[in-house]
Amino acid sequence: MPDVSLFRYAVAPMLDWTDRHCRYFHRLLSRRAWLYTEMIPTPAILHGEVSRLLAFNEVEHPVALQIGGSHPRECAVAAKAAARFGYDEININCGCPSDRVQVGRFGACLMATPEGVADCVKAMRDAATLPVSVKHRIGIDDRTEYGFVRDFVGTVAAAGCRLFIVHARPAILKGLSPKENRDIPPLDYEKVYRLQRDFPSLFFMLNGGIDRWETLEDVAATLTKINPASGVMVGRWAYHDPYHLAQIDSRLFHDTTPPPSRRDILEALKHYAEKEKARGAVPRHIARHVLGLYLGEKNARLFRQCLSSHELLAADDPAIFDQAAARVLS
Repeated sequence: MPDVSLFRYAVAPMLDWTDRHCRYFHRLLSRRAWLYTEMIPTPAILHGEVSRLLAFNEVEHPVALQIGGSHPRECAVAAKAAARFGYDEININCGCPSDRVQVGRFGACLMATPEGVADCVKAMRDAATLPVSVKHRIGIDDRTEYGFVRDFVGTVAAAGCRLFIVHARPAILKGLSPKENRDIPPLDYEKVYRLQRDFPSLFFMLNGGIDRWETLEDVAATLTKINPASGVMVGRWAYHDPYHLAQIDSRLFHDTTPPPSRRDILEALKHYAEKEKARGAVPRHIARHVLGLYLGEKNARLFRQCLSSHELLAADDPAIFDQAAARVLS
């Protein structure tokens, strides 16, 4: 594989999944992966409890804030808040196809108005020194010709965006659910490779359909041949089979540091849960992200049963992670 010293591997922003507890867990597994928050609408940042929405653990770095918004002024306020809290990047969502997101005028529907996205990017860059990135699709509805996504990228890049995270499927805004939009529209990796070739000064991360090592390594090899500073973003694979993250640093970045064992991870999570409980959190909010840690391993079912046990979770005891480990060893 070509040099990957500049390459980026990221865990996708996933609503209701990639909260701060999930990101802490993922950081225990990989030192090199970039982590992204759930999408946070800009009105929530303007009018909500900002510290609750944006606070994160320092060990999460590098970590990016993803926002949903279409008003330059609101995006600028969000960028200032992201900088104040210490995020490494701010990302605007132009890829989510859900009806609720469309009503709020953000997500994939924004690809129809690239000038508006460019205005938001400019406002964020003027408001803060954070890098601004855009996550988008390769098309929307019947606008799937390469020229559509090429022109979108060109317009937004002119406002100063250098990093584009491309879900290599079009989004069908009417007629398909968000879940169906992750599977039914066909993947077209070649459009992402072509974007990287046509815009050599920009950086592209490919997202979508990467759920096994063979696909990941093939995509990484192709992208790094075009631009060593490109990358990949993985979603459901990272969540449902999280232990593959423990191998990312060595397999993708040639890091010689031994990966943590699953038992090491659970021990660290117990200590984390103890600290979080003292701050008012409950262990079950952490445990729900860890169910896939032993996927494919002996006694994985017993492990999941323990971390899902109503009786054990009701006790709000961080020792549940020790008990889950004991189930596996049994």
